[in-house]
Amino acid sequence: MKIKTITVYHVDLPLEHPYWLSGGRLKFETLDATIVKIESDTGLVGWGEGTPWGHTYVPAHGPGIRAGIETMAPFILGLDPRRVLDVERAMDLALPGHLYAKSPIDMACWDIAGQAAGLPIADLMGGGSRTPRPIASSVGAKTVEETRAVMERYRSRGYIAHSVKIGGDVERDIARVRDVESIRRPGEIVLYDVNRGWTRQQALRVMSACEDLNVMFEQPGESLDDIAAISGLHASPVSVDESLVTLQDATRIARDGLAEVFGIKLNRVGGLTKAARMRDIALAHGIDMFVMATGGSVLADTEALHLAATIPDDNCHAVWACQDMITVDIAGARGPRNIDGHLHLPESPGLGVYPDEDQLGPPIATYEAPR
Repeated sequence: MKIKTITVYHVDLPLEHPYWLSGGRLKFETLDATIVKIESDTGLVGWGEGTPWGHTYVPAHGPGIRAGIETMAPFILGLDPRRVLDVERAMDLALPGHLYAKSPIDMACWDIAGQAAGLPIADLMGGGSRTPRPIASSVGAKTVEETRAVMERYRSRGYIAHSVKIGGDVERDIARVRDVESIRRPGEIVLYDVNRGWTRQQALRVMSACEDLNVMFEQPGESLDDIAAISGLHASPVSVDESLVTLQDATRIARDGLAEVFGIKLNRVGGLTKAARMRDIALAHGIDMFVMATGGSVLADTEALHLAATIPDDNCHAVWACQDMITVDIAGARGPRNIDGHLHLPESPGLGVYPDEDQLGPPIATYEAPR
């Protein structure tokens, strides 16, 4: 089997509600999605997606994905999509770094590999739990009152897990954490996501003030160096998100004990192939995980669910479903959807969901293998 054609689509995904990053620093209203269709010479078709969270969040943006695919396409065409390691190496040689540009290609190849084997991707990766995964909301509000309102909106949809954005103002952050904890329901999973919005002294002041609550903070510093510098000065569990990009990052976090939880964002780390290695490092060191796409449609959410299903139930806290935040559905209600705040693994071979091509519009680029 060989990759015959790579077709690229550009789709805008409007958010249902304007979204602010931690501390109200940046406003987001539309996500720039790149949808990739890979056709094999046997007729099997795989779908992938790369949707960064805007262009100001981390070093990634939609046009960069599409430029990266243009650069890598000549090195990928003609390869066997089922041999995902060969495709990964070809991409890494053709374009060192730029992991987010490789994720949709990796995803589409796993989709084809699963279809060829007659297995869902999670089962092809070694085994997929059928335990429904809790969906984590993303509460990007700016005030205590707005935070309560957004959490109630997600609770009405069945959510039991929440990622509450904080950062940038010490007193406001302490007040918000304490307020959310005062209304936290039994069994709810709450993560306080700083999104790199604290300096070292701000981190220590908030984490020390909330120490009695025993809550978890995500990315409480700009870099791993910042997290390492304060790690012995507080008692709060930490999740690492934006600083977890490469396998080297994962090994450093595990070796130095910098975090108790990995927040694995598939688009950011380069797709399933690379994320699976991070999963194994986490499991080997007793580190739990949140799994998510950076953003995107039900395609990206489904990919994250497949990885989450390969993690033992006790070690996977939640997944994130960006589809609940956008106003367009490119897959016609197919694929895993919110059922009582959980996602259920699809039983179909491969990814288990595909888009309506009419919803994608005309392709912006097509790359074909030489005949």
